[in-house]
Amino acid sequence: MNALDLEHFLPYRLSVLSNRISQAIAERYRDRYGLSVTEWRVIAILGRFPGVSATEVAQRSAMDKVAISRAVRRLLERGLVEREHNHADRRERHLRLSTEGRRIHDRIVPEALEFERSLKALLSEEENRLLDRLIEKLSVKLRPD
Repeated sequence: MNALDLEHFLPYRLSVLSNRISQAIAERYRDRYGLSVTEWRVIAILGRFPGVSATEVAQRSAMDKVAISRAVRRLLERGLVEREHNHADRRERHLRLSTEGRRIHDRIVPEALEFERSLKALLSEEENRLLDRLIEKLSVKLRPD
C-alpha cells in the first residue's frame, strides 16, 4: 500500500496555502468590518456582478451553497445586501449591495489589492507570470462543464 505524503501532495498543499492566505486576510475583515471570509466573498462578487442570485454567487466562488446562503442571510440582516424578486421567476431573487454594503466594499478593495501586492512582492515578475499561467492551466482543466 502506498502512503500519501501530504507535504508533497499538490491538492493538500494548495488547500493549506489557500487556507493560510484566507485566514491572514480574514483577520483584517473580521477586526475592521465584522465580516467572515465567506461574507467578504459574497460582497466582492456582488460588487463585481450586481444582481446575481445566491446560486450564482456559490457557483462563482466555488463554495458550498449552504455556506453562501448563511453568509447572504447575515449580510441581509446587517443591511449590507438587498434582495429583489426576479420578475421572470418569482422563486429566484437577485442580490445587490446596499449603500452601506457598497461603502464597505469600496473600503476593503484597496486593502485586498494591497494584500495581494504584498504576496506578489515575494515573487519575481517572471515567477508571478508563471504562477498566473499555472493557476489558469489548472483552473481550465478543473472547470466544471
